[in-house]
Amino acid sequence: MALVIVSILLIGFVLIATGYATNVNRAAIAMFVGTAGWVLYICYGTDFVMSQHPDGYADFLAGATASSSNIKQYIAQDIFIKYVGRGAEIVLFLLATMTIVEILNNNGCFDFIQELLKTRNSKKLLWIMSIVTFAISANMDNLTTTTMMLVMMHKLLPNRRQRMIYGCAIVLAANCGGALTVIGDPNGLVLWSIGAVTATDFSASLALPCLIAWGLPTYWLSRRLPEHTDLQCTTMPYRGDDTNLNKWQRVGMLILGIGGLWFIPTFHNITKLSPFLGALCVLSLLWIVNEIFNHKLMNVDQMIQRKIPRALQYGTIQLMLFVMGIMLAIGAVNETGVIEHVADFCNAHIHNVWVMGITTGCISCVLDSFATCMSFISIFPVADLEQLAGASDLQYASSFVQNGVYWKVIAFCSAMGGNILPLGSISGLALMKMEKVHVGWYFKNVGFVALIGWLLGIATMWAFN
Repeated sequence: MALVIVSILLIGFVLIATGYATNVNRAAIAMFVGTAGWVLYICYGTDFVMSQHPDGYADFLAGATASSSNIKQYIAQDIFIKYVGRGAEIVLFLLATMTIVEILNNNGCFDFIQELLKTRNSKKLLWIMSIVTFAISANMDNLTTTTMMLVMMHKLLPNRRQRMIYGCAIVLAANCGGALTVIGDPNGLVLWSIGAVTATDFSASLALPCLIAWGLPTYWLSRRLPEHTDLQCTTMPYRGDDTNLNKWQRVGMLILGIGGLWFIPTFHNITKLSPFLGALCVLSLLWIVNEIFNHKLMNVDQMIQRKIPRALQYGTIQLMLFVMGIMLAIGAVNETGVIEHVADFCNAHIHNVWVMGITTGCISCVLDSFATCMSFISIFPVADLEQLAGASDLQYASSFVQNGVYWKVIAFCSAMGGNILPLGSISGLALMKMEKVHVGWYFKNVGFVALIGWLLGIATMWAFN
């Protein structure tokens, strides 16, 4: 049955990787794989529990008679709920941050970006757009940032060929910016929540590799542009529930939203509570300020259609369901004991975190970066100092302690796979859908340079390790 559960996961990964061709929703696949895995697990629960958790089950029984009902109750209360909690932490964090973005967007707090983009110098426009995307993506999720910037870019540029180039630059910036911080990408968020990395050390270690992986292909794209570009004259978008906030009110809300997100790592360090609680706290404060500033519009008929945010909501709901499905699916496989054998194989035959990192990057080119990253993260637990003291290969074992190089390499490589091929990231899929960019065209025009940037970033990490 363990092999059946693993086979379902692998088939699900294949369907996710080929989702663009088959038009099968990846969130639906992830949720089905996660559900099926746990249903099959509980059908053979006695064998799995007695092999993996005999002492825990004995304590749970507390002298009672073992039965099928008790096994199922133990799995539901002591095993399954642990993985639900881990997935819920990530989903609630995404829900809070995406809602923060929507509140800011609906109040026009990002309208200043369009003012920055009013230049006919094509190279300057590309770099401004890329830098803004990089900065926003480092503080918010990639999907929200990419969608928002692609919508702005689409309205600004009438030439489809140029939109494809600018869109590629947005994807590169979103993926690299998201990989830079623990709150900019679900991969870093998971590593942070399980205690594998700390926020400051993670960003400091990935700063130079991310800048290299972003700057090199962006410079290559800028060389393909003409000296000047034609812009469409656009007015500020009507979001349906538009407000009449003045400039300082919008700046205040932007500072509260972005500043609050920056404060979340400090909140976590002080309280040791899950990061999603800090995100919910920021959201609640921003929500209160939003209602105070907009109290005159709260019960007015103007509070109606919100075309861009609703499209955004549909994508974000899929992202949250996808994350939960992958977390549950990998959790089911982990409880079968198969992953322990995978870890033993990696220790015996690979025994090199850099090789595993490069493997991660290659897989994430076609498979979703989150699914790839979670698969490699789940292989090894976060080691403690006692485990490190008894290790035969101290340098290799030290890669798996908190802030060890393994976690950073896996996070960086899985994120960069989406730069090489757009299939590997939700940002790239958004570009393919909105601008009808084909995989072959993407790799020919930017993917191979992104590959060089990724390898240079890996070399930089290795040199400074």
